[in-house]
Amino acid sequence: MSYHHMPDPNDPQAWTRYVEDFRQSAHSSVDWIAEYLGSIRDCPVVPTMHPGELVDTLPAHAPEQGESFDSILNDFRSQILPAVTQWNHPGFMAYFGTSGSTPGILAEMLIAAMNTNGLHWKTSPAVVELEQVAMGWLREWLGLPPEFFGIIYDTASTSTMHALICAREFAQPETRVEGYRGNLVVYTSEQAHSSVEKGAMAVGIGQKNVRKVPTDSQFRMQADALRTLIETDLRNGLQPCCIVATIGTTSSTSVDPVAECAQLADEFGLWLHVDCAYAGPCALLPECAEYFKGIERAHSVVTNPHKWLMTPMDLSAFYTRKPEILRQALSLVPEYLRASEDPRAVHLMDYGVPLGHRFRGLKLWFILRYFGREGVMQFLRRHNQLAREFSGWVDADERFERVAPVPFSVVCFRLRGGDQRNKLLLDTVNASGRIFLSHTALNGQYVIRIAIGNIATGLADVELAWKLILDAAEELLKKQC
Repeated sequence: MSYHHMPDPNDPQAWTRYVEDFRQSAHSSVDWIAEYLGSIRDCPVVPTMHPGELVDTLPAHAPEQGESFDSILNDFRSQILPAVTQWNHPGFMAYFGTSGSTPGILAEMLIAAMNTNGLHWKTSPAVVELEQVAMGWLREWLGLPPEFFGIIYDTASTSTMHALICAREFAQPETRVEGYRGNLVVYTSEQAHSSVEKGAMAVGIGQKNVRKVPTDSQFRMQADALRTLIETDLRNGLQPCCIVATIGTTSSTSVDPVAECAQLADEFGLWLHVDCAYAGPCALLPECAEYFKGIERAHSVVTNPHKWLMTPMDLSAFYTRKPEILRQALSLVPEYLRASEDPRAVHLMDYGVPLGHRFRGLKLWFILRYFGREGVMQFLRRHNQLAREFSGWVDADERFERVAPVPFSVVCFRLRGGDQRNKLLLDTVNASGRIFLSHTALNGQYVIRIAIGNIATGLADVELAWKLILDAAEELLKKQC
């Protein structure tokens, strides 16, 4: 076909050629994806390049005439792929491990093909109702009561921002019309994700009104210190509005005392949001039940299937047992968006800042069906067991120290000695291109993290990580670094 012309929808033959061109290229793309997933270990986890290098190799201006799929895909393979950090690699053990599993990839193709948008029920009943079904299934797996309403956002940062919007509405409903009075206070652990503070900035509460509660020796929020902060703010004429507790903090995966936080939230009339963006899926495991005590008393909960539930980016599952507060805070319906008033017609635009709503529920539905509850539990247990094995290797080597407990699949450790030694160790391991680890700071020290979470990560990958760590440590110790 001629690539400098758009297909003419009035010319059936031209449109047929357009679709057939896609069919051929799509088949070759799927073949490439399958080969990529099967041989991904051959790729370096992190690209070896400098900032701006890809920009400099690509044309500065878009083409005047269209190009073929073959040309575009060839450039993807030769120029774009080498610049990709391979989050789907079994050696990706930085931050939190992720997986774009095959059912999720297939669903993403279908989502793109339909290109539907669930503003309200009429604009795409499937988007709205399948999301309710899939989120209901996941809610049951998490052990949340049926009154929890679920909606999908993009990331946990967006979910947490919506929790803070709810907390603000819960405390000062007049804010919607009159604006924020400036005296609300949010409480969260000093180990909490930065999205709590960022969300407070975004909704007008402000950084100075976020109290970072001290933690104990296991990096868990101290309930007594939380009570003291709340009572102090009340005496000073401020209005506490929200507690954000975390099950699986970003640095160490510590677990805040959710039940005690719920008691304080009830006592002082505060909104309780529980962030289990990473660890949420472990609520399926009976052996992890102790970590989730009290979660059913939260006003809102977030977990990210795109972290540890094999879901391609992005999908954040937000639940609240007070959806009327969320709707009260954000619903705004101009005439051109008026829709059915049938009580079963859920209008997702009423429950979030975005108006548009992708068909993310489809990929969650695919994944829950493809793997099933037993498959997901097996997946989670394998990763938790691998983390325990790695932890045992660290504990058995006197040159290293483990810095935090290991409730889930992340191990925080360091080579004994100064921070510079550990920075060099991490840089050396990552420079291999075979494993990618990240770091954090705990107790004022530079700490290395290994986060196991990819569907393809097995014992051999974790053993390779440990070997690379030992080899790098031996060289550094020889040099007295």
